[in-house]
Amino acid sequence: MGIRRRNIAVSVFEIIMLACFGASWPLSIGKTMRTKCVGGKSPIFLAVVCLGYASGIAHKLLFSPDWVIILYIVNMVLVTVDLTLYFRYRIPASSKKL
Repeated sequence: MGIRRRNIAVSVFEIIMLACFGASWPLSIGKTMRTKCVGGKSPIFLAVVCLGYASGIAHKLLFSPDWVIILYIVNMVLVTVDLTLYFRYRIPASSKKL
């Protein structure tokens, strides 16, 4: 019983963490779509975050399957959209003015 209670507490904190991170991605995507400007965004950072979410998904699939995996997937999709927008709206080096 104690172990079960501890797992539930971990899941609650995991859910809160994923919800907080997940709330920021739609704002970032919306700003990029509205301004069509990606200044200050780092594609390496976004890729590392995607890797982190992929690791969380792998952990859930292999060791701790539960519905929280949905939050990992949603967050990873949002970060992937943000990364895609980065490449869509970045200014190519050849068109920059010197």
